[in-house]
Amino acid sequence: MTFEQLQLISPILKALTKENYTEPTPIQTQAIPPVLAGRDIFGCAQTGTGKTAAFLLPILQLLSAKQDRPNGKRVIRSLILTPTRELAIQIADNCKAYGRFLNLRSAVIVGGVSQRAQEQDLAQGMDILIATPGRLIDLMNQGFADLRHVQILVLDEADRMLDMGFIHDMKRIIAKLPAKRQTLFFSATLPNEIKSLVDSLLTNPVKVEITPVSTTAERIQQSLYYVDKTNKLPLLIDIMQDKSITSALVFTRTKRGADRIVRGLTKANITAQAIHGDKSQTARQTALNNFKNGSTRLLVATDIAARGIDIDELSHVININLPNIPETYVHRIGRTGRAGLSGIAISFCEHEEIPFLKDIEKLIKQRIPVIQDHPYPLTMTEPAPVPAMAAKAGRAPSGNGTPRGNGGGAPRGNGGGAPRGNGGGAPRGKSAGAPRVGASGREGGSGAGTGSGGSKGGFRGRRPVGK
Repeated sequence: MTFEQLQLISPILKALTKENYTEPTPIQTQAIPPVLAGRDIFGCAQTGTGKTAAFLLPILQLLSAKQDRPNGKRVIRSLILTPTRELAIQIADNCKAYGRFLNLRSAVIVGGVSQRAQEQDLAQGMDILIATPGRLIDLMNQGFADLRHVQILVLDEADRMLDMGFIHDMKRIIAKLPAKRQTLFFSATLPNEIKSLVDSLLTNPVKVEITPVSTTAERIQQSLYYVDKTNKLPLLIDIMQDKSITSALVFTRTKRGADRIVRGLTKANITAQAIHGDKSQTARQTALNNFKNGSTRLLVATDIAARGIDIDELSHVININLPNIPETYVHRIGRTGRAGLSGIAISFCEHEEIPFLKDIEKLIKQRIPVIQDHPYPLTMTEPAPVPAMAAKAGRAPSGNGTPRGNGGGAPRGNGGGAPRGNGGGAPRGKSAGAPRVGASGREGGSGAGTGSGGSKGGFRGRRPVGK
């Protein structure tokens, strides 16, 4: 399939050539034709699938074919709602790139900056408005934003807007739109609230579902370090001594945690900046630009702030905290395997996060290889619970033994009823089925190595080998 076969007009095809787009992604192939036909869309797709172009390209084409603007200039013809400022700005940049040869106006409205220029944009009217809910509501309440003539509505990353508490703002905005409109709805996950919204907002939608989450995880080299919470920062500093990690996106659970990590890294002479909701828009954009141009080695972000961060060929993602929603883990690590590229994902797991780990491994249908030889091993206060299958077999789960050589659920050094010192039938000191680190320090990436020659792309010593 080619972009020409999707019946896109020549100005858009010319712009795609400028962007070095050679062929459409699966979601673009499936979404563009029905959008051009005026159908509602329900898209279930995660980041990195080409989702933005899947809705922007047909919207640009539809609006360029019908240039009339009722009620003078102060008309908004299409509205794209996004959860974060970064994502809104990224979509606006893409809109300008794809529509560079079209006579269409677009603008972005986000918080964290003065609204004066945004008032002026709204006064002139526009074809495409990209906005975050909070600032748009503010401008609506002040009488600057008139949504009565919107023809196309896009709700992008609706699940994240739900998580951020924007559900009431979304409903207030939608209530001001014409009942007769085209609606394009995109979400990476499908909680019950999302299903309810889909039923209430869409009319006979075309469903587009792309890339099961397990597929994304399969192409990324993952590793796991069991470590106490207090030792996560020292372990991160130790790992960053590997100079092959030239840049990494580091995920943390809280804004305060992101700032604390940056302070610790800076003291260790590792260049890092934080990006989260308490930072001004200027500070966030500066941090992102510094990371993209290589002057900052680590970008530390919360999940919400990371939405919309688009970095080509990012080699490493590091999870300081495991997320409690398993799909979030896949979205995080997917940033280092975009457009079919491979990448490396490193995760830290404290004792309280072991249940999160189990949910993640259940979702991705694979065990994450454990790095056991590192200077900050987890100090267990109680044994980790044994998964049901492993308990029945009387052995630790393959490739995922608990730290310090234990078979899951047994006292230290023992493995589910096996003789003392054994990991569920494995040789002394091994965690059943887990890779054994030999004298060479090489560890098989799949959990089957013997220490004398792991698979290519595995781990050397206590740190993953960089790309």
